[in-house]
Amino acid sequence: MTTLPFLVELGCEELPPKSLKTLAESFLAGIEAGLKQAGLSYDHARYYAAPRRLAVSVQHLALQQPDRTVHVDGPPVKAAFDANGNPTQAAVGFAKKNGVDIADIDRSGEKLRVSKHIQGETAVALLPHIVQQALDNLPIAKRMRWGASKVEFVRPTQWLVMLLGDKVVPTTILSQQADRITRGHRFMAQDERLALHYTNYPASLEHSYETQLEMAYVVPDFAKRQQMIIAAVEKLAAEQGGKALMPAALLDEVTALVEYPVPLVCRFEERFLHVPQEALISTMQDNQKYFCLVDNNGKLLPRFITVANVKSTNAKFIVEGNEKVVRPRLTDAEFFFKQDKKVTLESRNERLKTVVFQAQLGTVYEKAERISELAAFIAAQIGGDVALAQRAGILAKCDLATEMVGEFPELQGIAGYYYAQNDGEANDVALALNEQYLPKFAGDVLPSTKTGLAVAIADKLDTLVGIFGINQPPTGSKDPFGLRRAAIGLLRIIIEKELALDINVLSQQAVNAYGSKLSNANTVNEVFEFLLGRYRAMYEEQGITVDVIQAVQTLKPAQPLDFDRRIKAVANFRNLAEAEALAAANKRVANILSKDGVTVTGGVDNSLLSEVAEQALAAKVASLQTQLAPLFAAGDYTPALSALAALRAPIDQFFDSVMVNAEDAAIRQNRLNLLASLRELFLKTADISQLQ
Repeated sequence: MTTLPFLVELGCEELPPKSLKTLAESFLAGIEAGLKQAGLSYDHARYYAAPRRLAVSVQHLALQQPDRTVHVDGPPVKAAFDANGNPTQAAVGFAKKNGVDIADIDRSGEKLRVSKHIQGETAVALLPHIVQQALDNLPIAKRMRWGASKVEFVRPTQWLVMLLGDKVVPTTILSQQADRITRGHRFMAQDERLALHYTNYPASLEHSYETQLEMAYVVPDFAKRQQMIIAAVEKLAAEQGGKALMPAALLDEVTALVEYPVPLVCRFEERFLHVPQEALISTMQDNQKYFCLVDNNGKLLPRFITVANVKSTNAKFIVEGNEKVVRPRLTDAEFFFKQDKKVTLESRNERLKTVVFQAQLGTVYEKAERISELAAFIAAQIGGDVALAQRAGILAKCDLATEMVGEFPELQGIAGYYYAQNDGEANDVALALNEQYLPKFAGDVLPSTKTGLAVAIADKLDTLVGIFGINQPPTGSKDPFGLRRAAIGLLRIIIEKELALDINVLSQQAVNAYGSKLSNANTVNEVFEFLLGRYRAMYEEQGITVDVIQAVQTLKPAQPLDFDRRIKAVANFRNLAEAEALAAANKRVANILSKDGVTVTGGVDNSLLSEVAEQALAAKVASLQTQLAPLFAAGDYTPALSALAALRAPIDQFFDSVMVNAEDAAIRQNRLNLLASLRELFLKTADISQLQ
């Protein structure tokens, strides 16, 4: 089969840097989907992405679709011909629609069928539509028009390259006629327009494309450009005696801003270092796209690295320009910090008395009062300092009224920590003001102090209870108060910090703190069910299978830590050789006990046990009830459930030789009681019958 490489490149005005990588990945996915749908085979494909271009390269693309036969089914044969064998209107219409004679229609099956041989189209004919469709399906939030054209795209288009081998694929897409002309670096390439050429030897089209553009100071490979940035920034940081902060999102954005990266070291005045470094880092990263430098202790250095898009013979002017631009932003942060420290953190609660948290739930200050009350209750439960938790709770939202958080919302909690320290608050109180928001994302750290734990749990639970209490739970993709994130954070804290807390008890305390504000009488139960549903997402991320999660969910343990112990026990049990047989036996027992008319009236009467197998099972169940009681009481489920594996043999023997539905009513009832006591043993941990 004849194949050739294919390259498509769409040139644009500067593409949005935050979405460049996503656009490129979607462009590649769209083209690959189109090729597969068209039946055009290929070896592999990859994307290129730079500020002014999106491109996809496909290797060893088939030049022709394979011929294929398509079968079209029509109306039932019985409806297509009358009793005399004459075609009805249904048959006539079907034949006409498919352009065949009735005599050529296959009627050997239940329905009429026409088989059509379709000759494969050429790749040249198919590629324009595939590329157009891929571009149409890009995840663009808002498309724009330019000039007098009605064409819409994320940015105005400038050129289009479409090469199959060394031949241009003739087409016009997004107002651009396909050609072989691309463009080099806007400033550094002497001749910005560049004609792409490909020869089979020695390089591939993919390699030719990269090489020719790199000679024109454009590194089209997003990943390669990013690695160049990382290597250069790390080298410069080491030379400055520090380490560069390179968050993934910022690194992607900077990579999307430059075609030819040139990292440069810049400085700022050391006097700014008395400002909370989080504020300085925030403004330099978010507003200026700089990589900040810290020392080995994580303390900010008065230097940063900017990545220029041009290689200058006088780089000092670029450095000076960036230093000049950043100075006013750092001055603003310094000013806000000084102004905020003129009044105490606690005094800002007066302003929060007029700031609405939620129309039906009152002000932010009222929320702080509830957090304070609930945090004190939780601190008592987990062995924390009640007074510190109460104090941290009442100060929890004060920094929302500061100038610093007003300018840098991402510093909520962090600003509170510094201002609490400035006011002489206890260290645990100051830490709790920041830790209340932890964890902020999946895998984030958890609060380190008991005061922080208490406030973090109280804050999340207060929001959950409040929103459910006014009947506004999350629906579908809408979750304006972030309740799903709050729920998983709450569960993570309780489980990973091994806190013996009961969700229903805490929820009731939160409900009580709201007084008469809540209209939903079923709030505690609905919050519990919502949290119960969050376990699945949380444990699936850890590789726990759905049936294990459901086996524990069925029992609805009220303590998250207890839930976690049961999950681990069932996951361990599932790997035992006896697990499959015992799960099946539990399912069988559950089915027997759930039948209409079946009731369990009490314990097992040993005098009614006549069969050897039922005597053996009853003895083993009774022995395990005594043996495992301390383990169940201590929540030590893993060894308890493993010990129940010993029931496999007596259960198998019981079902092989004992008739549960004996004619004698007393014997039948006693055997049902035995099965019920057996099932109850397993239900002390989970519903094993749920295991697949």
